[in-house]
Amino acid sequence: MSSSFAIKAENIGKRYRLGERRAAYSTLREGLASLVRTPLRHRRRQDTFWALRDVNFTVEPGERLGIIGHNGAGKSTLLKLLSRITRPTEGTIALRGATASLLEVGTGFHPELTGRENIFLNGAILGMSRQETARKFDEIVSFAEVEQFLETPVKRYSSGMYVRLAFSVAAHLQPDILLVDEVLAVGDARFQRKCLGKMEDVSRSQGRTIVFVSHNLQAVGRLCNRAMILERGQVQAHGSTAEVVDEYRARMGGAGERSDGPALERISNDDICLLEATARPNPVAVLDELCLDARFRLEGSGQQELSAFFALTDANRDYVASVYSRDEDTSFRPDQDGILSVRCVFPFHSMLPGTYQLECGLFDRDGQCQYWLDTGRRLTVDRVLFNGRSFDGRGGYATHRGRWSGGSRTGK
Repeated sequence: MSSSFAIKAENIGKRYRLGERRAAYSTLREGLASLVRTPLRHRRRQDTFWALRDVNFTVEPGERLGIIGHNGAGKSTLLKLLSRITRPTEGTIALRGATASLLEVGTGFHPELTGRENIFLNGAILGMSRQETARKFDEIVSFAEVEQFLETPVKRYSSGMYVRLAFSVAAHLQPDILLVDEVLAVGDARFQRKCLGKMEDVSRSQGRTIVFVSHNLQAVGRLCNRAMILERGQVQAHGSTAEVVDEYRARMGGAGERSDGPALERISNDDICLLEATARPNPVAVLDELCLDARFRLEGSGQQELSAFFALTDANRDYVASVYSRDEDTSFRPDQDGILSVRCVFPFHSMLPGTYQLECGLFDRDGQCQYWLDTGRRLTVDRVLFNGRSFDGRGGYATHRGRWSGGSRTGK
């Protein structure tokens, strides 16, 4: 392990006792009566559950670690240990620097205080002076979009308003380490993208360390440069985000796979072999032109006309962008050696920054899929500056009009 770290967890374990209740006080009569129940209660207290066991990892300063896993895997428990909300049963955790946490709606807020008062309260908790908090005050309020409700007690805020203000305070008051749980899912999609952009900015430009727990694999892929899988309280994988997300998806058995393009399922074909597939440039910036190439060998297919299809899928294997030559009345024939090369160039403008998979397919003249497969190629989408402002693109599924070439082209 490196001697320079922001977070170091060594042999962390957290054990809970099942069925245990702690009484605030009891009368003598209740105490005597409890003696009769002691053996049964004692047996109940021996039922224990390890939420975490033998967890080891290190987070470097400025690193962005994503933690993924099924519900009940121990992700939120780990963040509570890192936040010092609860103590580990075994092992040690070392943190270097001020830590801010956003673990659930209302964390660190007093419900009776106004939004304004809670901003200063949180600043004090993070070790900021009143003057330092005041300097950041306008930025916090503007980012949270709660100007109209600053003098309202936060107990009257909606869950979305609560999260907006809580995240804005945590992100702007300069903690060295920011811990964020799935609570961001309470906000709308626009604000989630805004939060991801802010976390990315403070990490890259200011060297903050971020630990981000989420079921949104696309968000993890966009924000984090490292990732970790927790399963049944233990670390199953730890490494680069793309590799860890791929392993997690494989462990899920393709869960969440969906087909929004013309192919209803991924199809292999012994008569068709993908020789090569590329996406250039890679990484690609929003508003750049993207060039996709594929080369196939076709056996026994003669000179039949085929339409080509390219798609980009996210970490959940959902389609987010595609191009289909048939939409432009264009099809292709292989050459005399059975080699079919196709290329499509299109203006690239609709995807959020992150890592995506390139898939390609071939369809006959009736629109029936003859071949469909993940190429194994990954495409990285970068942030860009557009008219002097950071531009992240827009989410959702999009089809594109492209310029097709290759093979013995037919059609317009």
